[in-house]
Amino acid sequence: MRADHRRALALLACTQFLLLLDTSVINVAAPSMGRDLDISPAALSWVANAYLVSFGGLLLLSGRAADLLGRRRVFVMGLATLTAASVLGTVANSAALLITARAAQGVGAAMAAAAALALLLMLFQDGPERHRALGIFAAMAGAGGAAGTVLGGVLTSWLGWESTFAMNVLVGIALMLPVRRLLPADRPATDGRGIDLPGAVTVTLGLALLAYALVNAGETGRRATETLATGAAALVLLAVFAALERRAAHPLVPLEIFRRRTLRLANLLAALWQMSLFPMFFLVSLYLQAVLGHEPVIGGLGLLPLSLVVVVTASFADRLIGRFGLRAVLTAGFALVALGMAWQSLLSADGSFVTDVLPPSLILGVALPLVSITTNVAATLGTAEHEAGLASGLVNTSLQFGSVIGLAVLSGVAAARTGASDATGAGVALTEGFGTAFLVGAAVAVVAGLLSTRLVLPDPPAAAPAAPGPPPEPGDVPAPTPTRSRETDT
Repeated sequence: MRADHRRALALLACTQFLLLLDTSVINVAAPSMGRDLDISPAALSWVANAYLVSFGGLLLLSGRAADLLGRRRVFVMGLATLTAASVLGTVANSAALLITARAAQGVGAAMAAAAALALLLMLFQDGPERHRALGIFAAMAGAGGAAGTVLGGVLTSWLGWESTFAMNVLVGIALMLPVRRLLPADRPATDGRGIDLPGAVTVTLGLALLAYALVNAGETGRRATETLATGAAALVLLAVFAALERRAAHPLVPLEIFRRRTLRLANLLAALWQMSLFPMFFLVSLYLQAVLGHEPVIGGLGLLPLSLVVVVTASFADRLIGRFGLRAVLTAGFALVALGMAWQSLLSADGSFVTDVLPPSLILGVALPLVSITTNVAATLGTAEHEAGLASGLVNTSLQFGSVIGLAVLSGVAAARTGASDATGAGVALTEGFGTAFLVGAAVAVVAGLLSTRLVLPDPPAAAPAAPGPPPEPGDVPAPTPTRSRETDT
């Protein structure tokens, strides 16, 4: 890997670390915000949820905007928006300002995340180098998600909840300073006159309303009128978006891209692995604190071994893909997710971190980069340069909605099982709820593993042996070798 590419990758990976950290750091700081600013529990939940709604709603639009307006430009705009929103969060003195700051952070995060992956695809072509780059990218994402709980507890305990926003200001500025030097400039594909504005509005509103309905389901109930009405409105808007795209002269999302079987299945698998694995971070942290009685900082540190295993596994995942193939590594990754989640379901109310949490978390730490890297590679396989942002937006959207759906479903399962438990003691009831949720996560991973065996990824054609013949004459140009398509459209 070239030195300039390594530096660019470091910048993009650090950005991904920050964005994933922001999804979890607020969970630890939120109780302190509520006490200091006298925020009601309902409003406090939206300090976290506002980020998820705007992030999920804008990922697809941000990815396409990166293709049309320039990836580096959108990347910088995203970091600048995230940094400005973090300044607002640092000085916020009410629930309304905090929620506004978090929503604006989600807007910036969507732009930066979609553009970052698009830049990575532009820098590294299909093959071992891209696999290695995606491995590092995935490692930083996994580490960021786990580190958020640790860092949130440390910063809130020592410096106050405002420091979780102030950290973003400093890191955001530090990331923006070397952008022009490290990231290549790319020319916009349009001057703006060809942007599909109706499509942009309908898909953004549709995805945002869908994210709202999903995160709100845990609070108002999955059958509540508000949840059902919002979800129905989201589906109508997305159906309108699909109809508009079929007729648009310059569609925001050319629907032909969905004819690629590999892309469709890879995005589904990306959503499924997030559904099965992402809620584990939240539920394990609750188990360590609510059942075993650990402080928030100690509960967060319980996820540190998993983060270290993620980083180590990601460092050699590309070699596994090169030796055994993408489909085999992906299927093995889902098998490990299922094993780890099933083992995690055996935790007990009088257990301990060493016996009940550590062993399965190490297995999940191995599984996470395997499924993350392989789904990203498959979802972007054969992507043309002008589609890099679109492919990035699609897979990021799949990942984000997978995590939101998984957290809503598994948390709901845990709550329902806890409420139905006739066991004596709150700790036992909570543990039974967590165990049932982990079993559901394992079942989702089994389904994903079975689907992954249907992923069609043709091997590159083997070079035919050269027939003996006379040496070429000076000036002869060798004929091009025919290649087989990497994608079968259906």
